[in-house]
Amino acid sequence: MAAKKDRRAGHTDDGQPARARLDAGVIVAAGLELAESGVSSISVRELGTRLGADPTAIYRHFRSKDDLMRALLDDITLRGVESVTLPREDWRGRLRALAAATLDLYSRYPAVGAEATTLTTHGPGELGAIELMLEAFTIAGLDEDDVVRHYALLASHLISSAAGVARARADRGGGELDGPWFDEPPLADPRTYPRIAAHAIALASLRDSDLYFAGVELVLESAERAAR
Repeated sequence: MAAKKDRRAGHTDDGQPARARLDAGVIVAAGLELAESGVSSISVRELGTRLGADPTAIYRHFRSKDDLMRALLDDITLRGVESVTLPREDWRGRLRALAAATLDLYSRYPAVGAEATTLTTHGPGELGAIELMLEAFTIAGLDEDDVVRHYALLASHLISSAAGVARARADRGGGELDGPWFDEPPLADPRTYPRIAAHAIALASLRDSDLYFAGVELVLESAERAAR
């Protein structure tokens, strides 16, 4: 009588590691792991290798790479929305928390965050972020037109600025989350560009995160003025 094979959990009959069942959730989780490693872009081939599957199997769950990137982007956007737990009455705090989470998540997954300026997800993450911002500006006391206007101002700033930070980090291959605004400070002949020369040290000291949060505060201040 032949001895029974050892069928350990997570292994096939021949003792080899079993592949995880491939579905959209598994693919998104693996894509975010890949993005967190600091790659400048998501490669479907590399993602397939990580999953132990033929890359074409990914297209059974996502029609195109853009669809995959939308799913990854919406996932991190939803994480940002769900991280905002302050009471609704604290509209400023909620918007600041969303801004901080957006920058953190885009920077943590730079290959995904860098796509935010070109992709619209229409998913629960994106819709949740829009709802949060509209609600906050409504609670602030703005009229309908100013609610929409300030939502658009804030959303545009968060997306473009955080995506820019993410893109810069992806280009650097990871590294520090908060880089300088100028990769190389402008050097100019003071006879031709006296203002640049006069402010050279201050320009070189500009940091991505400082400018990002300064922009958020300008939108909040504008909302307060409009409410008055």
